[in-house]
Amino acid sequence: MTFDAQLRQAELHLSKADKKLAPVIAASGPCRIKPHTDYYGELVGSIVGQQLSTKAAATIWQRVLTLFGGQMPTPQQLIKVDDQKLRDAGLSWAKVRYVKDLAEHVLDKRLDLEHIATIPNEQVIEQLTAVKGIGEWSAHMFMMFGLGRLDILPVGDLGIRKAAMQLYKLDKMPNPAAIITIANKNKWHPYESVASWYLWQSLDNNPQKPSRHSA
Repeated sequence: MTFDAQLRQAELHLSKADKKLAPVIAASGPCRIKPHTDYYGELVGSIVGQQLSTKAAATIWQRVLTLFGGQMPTPQQLIKVDDQKLRDAGLSWAKVRYVKDLAEHVLDKRLDLEHIATIPNEQVIEQLTAVKGIGEWSAHMFMMFGLGRLDILPVGDLGIRKAAMQLYKLDKMPNPAAIITIANKNKWHPYESVASWYLWQSLDNNPQKPSRHSA
């Protein structure tokens, strides 16, 4: 089954299982999650863009690329480049350490990007969060929007919690355990990622993908 066919199956399942989510699915149209294979680029970009507006992140990213002739730096290049040059491009000292730690994990295969698409969710999270600067939220986003895993529930995401409070008429913002309860009650499994995507769509800012600073 193609990935798009899986998305259509997920939409049908969720529309039947969750009467609160069904109108959101109808109003938002087809789910537009599109996985890719640029795993390394996604992770470097994720670190660079943390806690920044989209515009600021794009500006700094272009400065970083300029250091490497406009091309995506290889892990070897990232490790070798002088720390001050990355700092001058706009990265904080913490992010300089993070991107270099990522490069080291990729080179020595502690983060096995070659086989990561076949690794179970728990192992993917374990490998990713071992890298400085990559937490569980970033790991969830990577699995959803990079690997195209449809069974990811980002319980710590602020947008998911806000949307769930509004959609299910809750008195207060649900904690991660409450998000899991909602998912189980409404039979989201095995399409938690798609349900999450539609929760994001239900918010006023209608994002296709959550911002980096939702963590």
